[in-house]
Amino acid sequence: MDDYWKELQGKRLHDPLTKNQVSPIPQILVQGPLIVGAGPSGLAVAACLKQKGIQSLILERAECIASLWQFKTYDRLRLHLPKPFCQLPFMPFPSHFPTYPTKQQFLSYLKAYADYFKLKTVFNSTVIRAEWDERCGFWKVKSVKDQKVIVEYFCKWLIVATGENAEEIIPQIEGLEIFEGPVVHTSSYKTGEVFHGKKVLVIGCGNSGMEVCLDLCNFNASPHLVVRNSVHILPHEILGRSTFGLSMCLLRWLPMRIVDQFLLLVSRLMLGDTSKLGLHRPKLGPLQLKNLSGKTPVLDVGTFAKIKTGKIKVRRGVTRLTRHAAEFVDGSLENFDAVILATGYKSNVPSWLKERHMFDEKDGMPRKEFPNGWKGECGLYAVGFTKRGLLGASMDAKRIAEDIELCLEN
Repeated sequence: MDDYWKELQGKRLHDPLTKNQVSPIPQILVQGPLIVGAGPSGLAVAACLKQKGIQSLILERAECIASLWQFKTYDRLRLHLPKPFCQLPFMPFPSHFPTYPTKQQFLSYLKAYADYFKLKTVFNSTVIRAEWDERCGFWKVKSVKDQKVIVEYFCKWLIVATGENAEEIIPQIEGLEIFEGPVVHTSSYKTGEVFHGKKVLVIGCGNSGMEVCLDLCNFNASPHLVVRNSVHILPHEILGRSTFGLSMCLLRWLPMRIVDQFLLLVSRLMLGDTSKLGLHRPKLGPLQLKNLSGKTPVLDVGTFAKIKTGKIKVRRGVTRLTRHAAEFVDGSLENFDAVILATGYKSNVPSWLKERHMFDEKDGMPRKEFPNGWKGECGLYAVGFTKRGLLGASMDAKRIAEDIELCLEN
């Protein structure tokens, strides 16, 4: 690699566009892979590389690892899946942690993970552009350090670990900008305490929207949940076992279609007919839908009981907002004190990665379906884009480390 670097510097020295230019931009040659993003996915792939004796460098735009978990999650959050399905490679959760670790326990686990593997991270470093330089055979990655200093990195392998949840999705709702009460995305929601006694419109019925409604109820707020599309709600546990864990076990022996039928039957017995309360199920089963579209079923942690008792009211789609109210698709108009947007997140890869083959320019996700979306061309990789949570990220992290090891051996 040193030869490549000397060649690059020589080309820059004799390039008529740059030879007379005194560039103030620091340039750094990264001997190993460069990873963009220090969330769980970035940490996982860095650790897998470290296990193979390959040192990587992580660039992270925030001041800490796992910034989404640190700053953009609500206080009551727990992992929705049992800890064996959420642990990163080569390090299980502590045995004294509960089956579903809390947010703070998960963060402490991630810090211990980064410390144990001695992962090298540059914080407060926002990547603004990355592109393959055909002339010298390097990825050229430009970042802004501490919001003011531009640094240019050169590397043979670039690993995109910014994930599916890099930026908030703000829906286009007529009148959203004129509503006079608080309008909060779940990334800024911490606790229902500030909404005590308020009437709150929650837009979005995924796991976050459902759990925020439950949290609001616990603080004597009055949540109204907007459900625009069909949704699968499953019990969090079945016969004392995690629904997800039980599903994974059954899939070893039975076709996905049969497991889906079992899940729907048990859900009907435990929860009843959800459509009577305005929660219509999709035509595809929960596992088939997840496999085809990445849409995750809601694992109920107590919200559905509140819907049954009427403490959480289910509403159809919103057509527009006024200064103090929301108008629904049925024509009704109702006043609200606040609006919470549980509308999810999206990838931000197209805003900084300048390539058109691996990532879709519209949604910022790999074009190839799982399990083939982890590898691109010219040493480009992706981790944390499987729509299969931490388990999927760990699978891709291992594949990437193995592939780079093979590159180094050849």
